[in-house]
Amino acid sequence: MREELKKIYGIDLGTTYSCIAYVDEHGKPVIVPNAENERITPSVVFFDEDNVIVGNEAKANAVLASGQVVAFVKRAMGDPNFLFEYNGQNHKPEEISSFILRKLVKDAEQNTGEKITDVVITCPAYFGINEREATRIAGDIAGLNVRQIINEPTAAAISYGMAENTEKKVVLVYDLGGGTFDITMIDISPESIEVICTGGDHNLGGKDWDDAVIQYLVSQFQEETGITEDILDDPDTCQSLQLAAEKAKKTLSSRDKTRIPIVYGTEKAGIELTREKFDEVTENLLERTISLTKDMLEEAKKKGYSTFDEILLVGGSSRMPQVPERIKQELNVEPKLFDPDESVAKGAALYGWKLSINDELIKRVAAETGKSVEEIKEAPAEDIPEEVMEQAARTLADESGLTLGAVKSSRVEVKNVCSKSFGVVALERGETELVFNLVLKNSTVPVDVCQQFGTHEANQENVSVRIMENEVGEETILPEMAKEIGNGLLTIPPGLPANSPIEVTFKLNEEGRLDITALEVTDKRKLDMIIETDSILQGEELEEAKTRSQNIAVV
Repeated sequence: MREELKKIYGIDLGTTYSCIAYVDEHGKPVIVPNAENERITPSVVFFDEDNVIVGNEAKANAVLASGQVVAFVKRAMGDPNFLFEYNGQNHKPEEISSFILRKLVKDAEQNTGEKITDVVITCPAYFGINEREATRIAGDIAGLNVRQIINEPTAAAISYGMAENTEKKVVLVYDLGGGTFDITMIDISPESIEVICTGGDHNLGGKDWDDAVIQYLVSQFQEETGITEDILDDPDTCQSLQLAAEKAKKTLSSRDKTRIPIVYGTEKAGIELTREKFDEVTENLLERTISLTKDMLEEAKKKGYSTFDEILLVGGSSRMPQVPERIKQELNVEPKLFDPDESVAKGAALYGWKLSINDELIKRVAAETGKSVEEIKEAPAEDIPEEVMEQAARTLADESGLTLGAVKSSRVEVKNVCSKSFGVVALERGETELVFNLVLKNSTVPVDVCQQFGTHEANQENVSVRIMENEVGEETILPEMAKEIGNGLLTIPPGLPANSPIEVTFKLNEEGRLDITALEVTDKRKLDMIIETDSILQGEELEEAKTRSQNIAVV
């Protein structure tokens, strides 16, 4: 009897569009259409009395019912100041994102006839700790077991690497989505997918191109009609312009010009928008992506990577003709458009498939060696005899119906880097406060680093441990260049002299979860910290969100 592997679905939780995928019995990733038979779903949420509507209908009401609609919520993930109020109830970004996840999962369950429990969710490579944890909590509120959060460019590289079965090559993944931009260098081989370094801006994407077009259309309309007031104050006009700007952007990917009708009160005008003018009004945005790309390439040189073989364009906004043209002009390489809307979800599904097969291999290796599953999970790969792993792979292939090659391909090693630097605040020579970065941006994860500091004064009673996150790849920076993401107080024994040693250890895992230990060496007093801040839902507030979510129908 064939043993069914547990399906772990991959979800691209996008700023403007989201989609979900799984890997079929042939080892191929498959996108699951939504209830409207569309392969991608607008990431827009419409609160309609006791129901929540996600997708095209929500998008159609984005301006006309602005007090009931949330769009681009991904840009607010991890932001403690973002609250959306409806009917006297406040909703944080992770709760709103959970409705998008529920829509994707519900529709996929109806389409496949299967119950979906386990998922891999993607996020921008440039997300920090708060944003990543908020993404995980969104899945938790949606009732899902989030097996892992992985970076979008890494997911695209997994999709590309496993689809192409490529020889060793270094690729740049230029990921321009609806609301975020990532640029990542990845070393791909049949045995591994290794991220070298990454950069980007999670507040730069196709929406900004739309906004630039809208501002141009407004100025042209005012010039033609003589109207001086801001026509965007009218909800009907604003709504039509938002939809028209996005449509015009897509039209100009295949045509040289388009005409946009604008109606404001009794005034009407038809504004012509050429591709040349479109490129002109959005040039600064494109140049921002080029600048970030050049910054990343400089970082890659520090790690010994001065050349690359290919550039992959992913994210729907990378379809704009200006993107490949400008990249080729700057880098003298012809970019390759690679499944821009779906590669991230497919890569997440392939990563979930890899996790599922790995789970089964671990069970078999544990049974073969007489050890527990946990012992095998924690053991270094080199400690597991190759012949034992080979036999486990053969057994799993026989029992699951997969080919031995498919089982072995799932063992491709995926290595990532952190997109931020993390450090603590300390006094330099007892005088100036500085952030000492223990983990530097673009370090390979997991990373485990320890650094020794000293107390400031004799007879000091405690030590404040302030954890800082920043985007600077230097060992020491000024505190104003970083933001505090956590703090703790370590009590120390009385009578110690100044400069008594304090050891601080940072452990950052593959998903960006940061554990900190501060140890007072003399008396072995210890402070353990896991970074959890008020920026995300937790505790009683999280449980209330889960309960509330269960009572809301998502359609």
